Amino acid sequence: MPEQLIWGMEVFLNGLMSGVLYALVALGFVLIFKASGIFNYAQGVMALFAALTLVGIMEGQVPFSHLINAIFGTEVHHFGWHVPALLAILLTMVVMVAMAWVVNQLIFRHLVNQEPIILFMATIGLAYFLEGFGDMMWGSDIKKLDVGLPQGLNPFIDEVTYNIFGYGFFIDNLDIVATVVAALLVVVLVIFAQYSKQGRAMRAVADDHQAALSVGISLNFIWVMVWSLAGFVALVAGIMWGTKSGVQFSLSLIALKALPVLMLGGFTSIPGAIVGGLIIGVGEKVFEFAIGAPYLGGATEIWFAYVLALIFLVFRPQGLFGEKIIERV
Repeated sequence: MPEQLIWGMEVFLNGLMSGVLYALVALGFVLIFKASGIFNYAQGVMALFAALTLVGIMEGQVPFSHLINAIFGTEVHHFGWHVPALLAILLTMVVMVAMAWVVNQLIFRHLVNQEPIILFMATIGLAYFLEGFGDMMWGSDIKKLDVGLPQGLNPFIDEVTYNIFGYGFFIDNLDIVATVVAALLVVVLVIFAQYSKQGRAMRAVADDHQAALSVGISLNFIWVMVWSLAGFVALVAGIMWGTKSGVQFSLSLIALKALPVLMLGGFTSIPGAIVGGLIIGVGEKVFEFAIGAPYLGGATEIWFAYVLALIFLVFRPQGLFGEKIIERV
């Protein structure tokens, strides 16, 4: 088998793995948009804030230590203990649920029946506030996140591919874990959205706030529940991305890569987020390998996803799995 074809297969597999990581971020967008019609610009920052909080709790870091030391002239940075990864994840989830409740109480309960652009602008403000709040709470230095997930070359895949092709594929164990977690998340979220009472109420709220209120659905409960779910998805994405590249403030920019994923898969489709992520992941890796590096000087991964999404928008504005817009004329 030609070497170029073998390398292309490895690039294809790595593209699938990258696509899963993009899809994890896109899932949070889909959940909130599906439930409230809000495009949550703050989803990427929520992943960053969740990862910062997780590292801070695991390392026993004192929240707002820089502020406390500046005011009182102390030198307190750590409590002196370390929290096990599983307990730290549970405590971080409690923080994300509390954040969901605060966001609903202070912002979105006052914006019922407002125009979508107003709600979108509110999430922009929330994103910048959370970024600054996370910086003030946990500091801005790059942090290492290790919750015990396997990392590095998968020896089984390396050995099998070497025996078949005479060349071992480098597939990261962390990417395999992310793929399994994303698949489980999609199955659970689809079952929840389609078959549970809360899932049906969630879709009703997205269609019409006033109509949902008139049949006894609590907007406050639904929005807190959905933002909590989005916080959980953000925590999972933050763990995967933070483990892969460190917890740093550029982590919030992964939300930008989720935009073309949403455009392809559809803003209201949970399976669409996964499919869109896989298409973007594979597309940008294969394009860089086959065309970008040899003929365009490389660096095509920066823009390829957006060009592909633009082409999809021309022919199918709702995305592959999005709801068709039906209007009475």
